[in-house]
Amino acid sequence: MLSEFGIVFLYFALGVGFVGIALVAAWLVRPSKPNPIKNSTYECGEIPIGDSWVRFNVRFYVIALVFLLFDVEIVFLLPWALVFKQLGWFAFVEMILFVLILAAGFIYVWGKGDLDWDKPRPYIAKLEDLVVGRKKPSKL
Repeated sequence: MLSEFGIVFLYFALGVGFVGIALVAAWLVRPSKPNPIKNSTYECGEIPIGDSWVRFNVRFYVIALVFLLFDVEIVFLLPWALVFKQLGWFAFVEMILFVLILAAGFIYVWGKGDLDWDKPRPYIAKLEDLVVGRKKPSKL
């Protein structure tokens, strides 16, 4: 007879085995006809220019992560809204606190400037700018 850990290990082994069998079966069944068009970078119908390993601005990822975070958190409002009348005032106060915490996070991210799509380049002072008696460059 298996212990509780043995049953968990058995389920884990069955899961890994099932995934392995599915991958091997897909590898055996799929056609393999590589050609330069299939191996090229897909650019939505555009002719690919340059290398596909270009650096993207981190801002894209930050905005995507913030969107996912708030999107998933807002999904919690739907089940609450469906049973709102059955839960009473305690659940209403809890949800108000939840929404206030979300709003505080949103205000923090907005105030920090992480939602700005195009950030201005920071002005980095040079040694000539710090010397007393010299003219500072005009900002256009």
